[in-house]
Amino acid sequence: MSTTVSIEIPREILRATRMTPQEIKQDLAILLFQQGKLSFGKACEMAGMSVWSFQQLLGSRGIPVHHDQMEYEEDVHTLNLI
Repeated sequence: MSTTVSIEIPREILRATRMTPQEIKQDLAILLFQQGKLSFGKACEMAGMSVWSFQQLLGSRGIPVHHDQMEYEEDVHTLNLI
């Protein structure tokens, strides 16, 4: 069973950053991926993006996609659930 958690972002923050809630969600997914706190597959899921789109987004920001064997297996499992 899947559950979600909501995060409140004040409108002033959205205006100040000139970002949509989806863009903030994508940036958070990227940050957690870069820090090694999310696998590639989970980051795609959090960002609400396809594997290809997320990989393009990372590439456009110069962020390498790195996989070890465990991450690869977790990503395959995650992607099979999508």
